[in-house]
Amino acid sequence: MNQPQKNNSRRNFLQSLTGLGGATLAGSLLPASLQASPLLAPADPSAGHIFTATPYLQHAAPDSMVVMCITNLPAYSWVEFGETSALGQKAHSVTNGLVDAYNRVSRIKLNSLKPGTKYYYRVVSKEITGFEPYKLTYGGTLESEVRSFTTPVEKSAAMRCLIMNDIHDRPQSIPHLVQLNGADPYEFVFFNGDIFDYQTNEQQIVDHMLQPCINSFASEKPFMYVRGNHETRGKYSRDLHHYFTTPQGNQYYSFTWGPVHFTVLDTGEDKTDDTPVYAGIVDFDAYRKEQQLWLEEVMQSKAYKKAKYKVVLMHIPPFYSGDWHGTLHCRELFNPVFNKYRVDMVISGHTHKYGVHPPVKEQHQYPIIIGGGPKEGQRTLIKLQADAANLRLTMLDDSGKEVGNYMVTK
Repeated sequence: MNQPQKNNSRRNFLQSLTGLGGATLAGSLLPASLQASPLLAPADPSAGHIFTATPYLQHAAPDSMVVMCITNLPAYSWVEFGETSALGQKAHSVTNGLVDAYNRVSRIKLNSLKPGTKYYYRVVSKEITGFEPYKLTYGGTLESEVRSFTTPVEKSAAMRCLIMNDIHDRPQSIPHLVQLNGADPYEFVFFNGDIFDYQTNEQQIVDHMLQPCINSFASEKPFMYVRGNHETRGKYSRDLHHYFTTPQGNQYYSFTWGPVHFTVLDTGEDKTDDTPVYAGIVDFDAYRKEQQLWLEEVMQSKAYKKAKYKVVLMHIPPFYSGDWHGTLHCRELFNPVFNKYRVDMVISGHTHKYGVHPPVKEQHQYPIIIGGGPKEGQRTLIKLQADAANLRLTMLDDSGKEVGNYMVTK
């Protein structure tokens, strides 16, 4: 007699959740397989099982490398690797005892690698055509080409990287700027924000960034991503983080490569949180304050203190970017910390006007370097190198002409 009342109560409860203000909560109660997920939905099932984005490298350490790829259909993917092209070892990603599978975006970390060693690798992906509670059905198997990478040298005395910013949905700029480096060696690449105008869907991310990077360098050298203010815009902006890997898993992070300690900040939007265009769904002031507390901890750490050089990357510079709210808030929160802990260099973008700004007493006691903009003639490639003698930055315009440089000598 009481059971129908229980069912009615539960039905009324669920119905109340889907009423005004309750749609999100009700959706979260659905099984994951029933929720709309752009990362699970097939990109183009008619194409068969294919790589939407072939393997690309993310955060590297002397003993590890992260390999990512995207398939168009839900699958189980793994990496085969080894010190020769015969490979011989296998790695997959495991979360809470479950091997990551029935997904399309794969992030697989190769652990226990040897420092300063060349490895060969490929990704193998098996389509999952059926995933019942007690029966899993595989479809076709897909293999990438065999590629290679070299792990960083442990406690290396040198570091060499490239930095690009403000591409703004011009994918042809990526290979063009990379080729300006010529045959000079480098270990990884930074993208210092605003690679897109805004994010609409996965295909835009693949076509306008990932695949141009893969075709140019990213199957053999990793890249690191710094979020810009334009990466906070568009209906797909909240999914963007799935396609990149950072050392601590946040949009702000730190790591050491050779003699350089890098601190990456996420400067958020350039306008106030209550700007009507944001429709009340951003909270960057609190987010930047959160980073200020974290920044103090990082710059008190042993890793920071031991590093010969200290470099900060942040899309919006704390000076030389007008009086927009984002600039002023970054200046208020971060500049005193930079001065206190004596950073050697801050590298930014955002203004679309490249420049090298030496330290200014009573303002910023460190140089601020700002990369160029998206248009031809304004684009820049920054080459950053460090060794026991000095930290050197060289900035080239898109014709290959040097348009700025700075050196820090210790």
